[in-house]
Amino acid sequence: MDPVVARKTWRTLEPYHGVVYFAPEPREEFKKLGISDRMMGYFGSRAAPMGAVPAEVVIATFFNFHPKLVSDRVPAVWDIASPQDLLAARLRGADAMLRRVLGDEIESGELEEAAALSRRAAESCKPEGRPLYAGHASLPWPDPPHLALWHAISCLREFRGDGHIAAMTVEGLDGCEALVTHAASGDIPPAALKGSRQWPDDEWDAAVDRLRARGWVTDEGTFTDFGRERRQAIEDATDRLALPAWEALSEDECARLRTLVRPFSKAIVESGELALR
Repeated sequence: MDPVVARKTWRTLEPYHGVVYFAPEPREEFKKLGISDRMMGYFGSRAAPMGAVPAEVVIATFFNFHPKLVSDRVPAVWDIASPQDLLAARLRGADAMLRRVLGDEIESGELEEAAALSRRAAESCKPEGRPLYAGHASLPWPDPPHLALWHAISCLREFRGDGHIAAMTVEGLDGCEALVTHAASGDIPPAALKGSRQWPDDEWDAAVDRLRARGWVTDEGTFTDFGRERRQAIEDATDRLALPAWEALSEDECARLRTLVRPFSKAIVESGELALR
């Protein structure tokens, strides 16, 4: 399997999963449980497949959030709602959101075919060294095809994410340093990353200083040639580590899966639901 094919497939599928953390329906379901804080709902629902874990486990597996942002919410979230209740609420929210955004396409044969292909890929992955994938893979499969597709893509997302964290750890990056390299790539402004992950200026600046001392970034926080090379090495390693999921499919089947899911992901992107509110 060509890693480029695998990466293209994942990028096409990603919005179908990621929208659950931005759309209003899951947040409304969490509010019914007594969780009105958006980040508490996020940490709790995404960590819930691993059980009622302590903050340290969420800090380790989510990787780039400021520890206090996590510890202010975990384990307190488990005193409000059990992991099982959070998972059920997240699935109800995903169901309502997908029905609203996709409309009649929710019953299409294309969606059912995509669910079958993506499930084959998700079930082919092994859990060793992949804690968030392992937790999600332990959950029962939802019956409706649109939710089976969502669950499959969630498993694939966490499998890739676990590998990405491993690749960054091998390069000696901590969570804040990883965000600094993301900012240095120019994809997202530093202020947006600092704000969403709640890193204070002094800790962010210290991470920049550490990377500057290692030759990764300039005084302005942009990549040096060496830093750009190491960041690309991380991305390449992430692609390689994600390959086992896609090797269950042929390249033709990956292309077919992209074709099937592209209209659904496009509808989600065009709905504006992926914009952080």
